[in-house]
Amino acid sequence: MWWIFAILSAVFAAATAILAKMGIEGVDSNLATAIRTIVVLLMAWGMVL
Repeated sequence: MWWIFAILSAVFAAATAILAKMGIEGVDSNLATAIRTIVVLLMAWGMVL
């Protein structure tokens, strides 16, 4: 069962990277990384709570 989650995680990570590159072309790379980090942290805390 764990391998299904591993594959899904890899697929979603790739999709996130592709969509991030498409959606934030004019934004500084450091700012884009900070925004993505904040979103990931919020989602992680949402799952914890």
